[in-house]
Amino acid sequence: MDLQEFNAAPGDRLRPLLAACCDVRRWVDAVLAGRPYGDAAELTQTADKALRDLEATEVDRALAAHPRIGARAEGAGTEASWSRNEQSGVGDDPEVRAALAAGNREYEDRFGRVFLICATGLSAQEMLASLQHRLTNDETTEAAVVQEELRKIALLRLAKVVA
Repeated sequence: MDLQEFNAAPGDRLRPLLAACCDVRRWVDAVLAGRPYGDAAELTQTADKALRDLEATEVDRALAAHPRIGARAEGAGTEASWSRNEQSGVGDDPEVRAALAAGNREYEDRFGRVFLICATGLSAQEMLASLQHRLTNDETTEAAVVQEELRKIALLRLAKVVA
């Protein structure tokens, strides 16, 4: 849909599309409340500000909607389709997939949440290198990195909604 359609659409039609970008009710509400937007930059600015203001519990909620890196998202929904496309760089190399699976388990044991990375345009080797590097972060640093990765994913997905 274009921006004019986005501005005019009923909120109940947009809510599931926005939740597929970032499954945080307060963020969805903020984006909807900002309508009408004069241009895409204004929409992005509003969405970005609301993403930067997420609380830790909201980030955790949004993470629950994301599959592990290297795991294919199941289902026919918008979010699953986007996730499969975003992770297309993982490829089918069994060694890399095994290393990602092991890294995911180690990350989850260390931080108590799924490893999140904006995978669009990244190779499997780049994702794995980032995972291994981020395992050296302390909790505070990693929480900030996770929120930034979530922000990048949500803004990329929002651009798909309003193309």
